[in-house]
Amino acid sequence: MNKKALIDVFYLLTLGMTTGAVLLLGAFVAAVVFHSELYLSVPLLSRYEEGKMMGEIFRRFSYWGYFMTAVIAIYEVSRYKVMQIDKIAILSALGSIGTLLLFSAVYMPKILEYQIQGEAVMMDNAFEALHKASEIDFKILLVMLVILFGRRAYLMAVKR
Repeated sequence: MNKKALIDVFYLLTLGMTTGAVLLLGAFVAAVVFHSELYLSVPLLSRYEEGKMMGEIFRRFSYWGYFMTAVIAIYEVSRYKVMQIDKIAILSALGSIGTLLLFSAVYMPKILEYQIQGEAVMMDNAFEALHKASEIDFKILLVMLVILFGRRAYLMAVKR
């Protein structure tokens, strides 16, 4: 297997891993953590404590988000230089980068700031709006990653 093929495989693998992580964090982890009383038989954690746990999980995911931002940018620019890209790939790559950065650099730090201020601040309308916006961003990220993965896989198959 040549170097270009290994890079292509690595890129698709990391895109797939990121897509899976976004889906798992949003659909499964958050659903279990925010309904811990269903699984523990006794409500041990408050909503605030559950939020702190999810905040830490998402903070750690943010590091992966920064890494993937760089991977997507470098790979897609390299494909642009050899004209192996189209509008769908460009737009989905930009959408993925934008939503990853928005989540990692804007929403997560602000949510963590609210958590530091304490439980009373978490009931604020501004926090609820921020939290809802971060959920929407995460859903858009999932869509962008799926489109980018599918388009890049298609272009790799056609351009061979």
